Amino acid sequence: MSKKTAPKSDPLDLAGIDDLLSPEEKAVRQAVRQVCDASVEPYIAEWYESGELPAVRELAEELGSLGLLGMHLEGYGCAGTSAVEYGLACLELEATDSGLRSLVSVQGSLAMYAIHRFGSEEQKREWLPRMATGEAIGCFGLTEPDHGSDPGGMRTRARRAGDDWVLDGRKMWITNGSVASVAVVWARAEEGVRGFVVPTDTPGFSAPPITHKGSLRASVTSELLLDGVRLPADAVLPEVTGLRGPLSCLNEARYGILWGALGAARSCFRTALSYAKERDQFGKPLAGFQLTQAKLADMAVELTNGTLLALHLGRRKDTVGLRPEQVSLGKLNNVNKALAIARTSRTILGANGISLEFPVMRHMANLESVLTYEGTAEMHTLMIGQALTGESALR
Repeated sequence: MSKKTAPKSDPLDLAGIDDLLSPEEKAVRQAVRQVCDASVEPYIAEWYESGELPAVRELAEELGSLGLLGMHLEGYGCAGTSAVEYGLACLELEATDSGLRSLVSVQGSLAMYAIHRFGSEEQKREWLPRMATGEAIGCFGLTEPDHGSDPGGMRTRARRAGDDWVLDGRKMWITNGSVASVAVVWARAEEGVRGFVVPTDTPGFSAPPITHKGSLRASVTSELLLDGVRLPADAVLPEVTGLRGPLSCLNEARYGILWGALGAARSCFRTALSYAKERDQFGKPLAGFQLTQAKLADMAVELTNGTLLALHLGRRKDTVGLRPEQVSLGKLNNVNKALAIARTSRTILGANGISLEFPVMRHMANLESVLTYEGTAEMHTLMIGQALTGESALR
């Protein structure tokens, strides 16, 4: 029996996870990497430092032309890719910047997904094709100034006025808000929480930008103000009532995040590994010291474990589906480990680690937001705890 010679290992993939991907999955990943390298990487540090995402509409159209917006949805101009392909795309987007992945994630997994799953046929035909191309940008209004982890306490109200609906309230920390053409807004109505498709040029709707951010600086973040926003009867999402609607959308977004965080982690690890090989101290490269090698080995192990978990969850989503606690397991683990990798990478770079000449500090600051949004680490811990024990610690 002849012995097989294993191919040379890749320092960024010691376990050979790439061998588990299909040619189609690798092609999607490569296409996303190419557009990121050409259109975002040369400028992202400057955008982050200035706190701007210029030409966001043009960027959305470029991403749409590649089929990345709502790529995991079927029909209405959407690409209909697999969950694994969508996950790999999120990983590559966030390897460039969390703000870029947030743009795509909010567009596809929140705004478009809500319309695709719960909207009327008319709503789907009106909005999804334009959102898939990036012609129309969407946002998702759930979080409020006083209600983040507890959306059941929302104060935004929807009341009937004849055949119309009237919305009043305020949403906070809304990605894409001030550049959106359409907002999916969740409000409390007499019969329960309802979702509404709100064109952003409707009188009474405004989206002032949120500035002075220390994280996700290359991302559009806004408030949503709804002051007597009058909508026709058919603006409501007809297929859902209650918190099941927005929470199912959040699960879609969380799935993309558990992949995306690995991209930020990979970028930090790659930078630290390269720096350790090139930086000389005490007469030899940093990579030659045991403590540095221990840091690099630990990061490689955690990056491998997180990638295997993401791939497993993606394969499961493509076959039998995912439970909410399984998505929580992935987001909690992968974001926590990505943050740890970013922080450890920063220590290898020393003082250079805080410079925007390198991506590490930018990723670390971004991941602090990723840790919190679409469910804080505490909330995902309690969701896992409830799945384990059958007891809710929230009520």
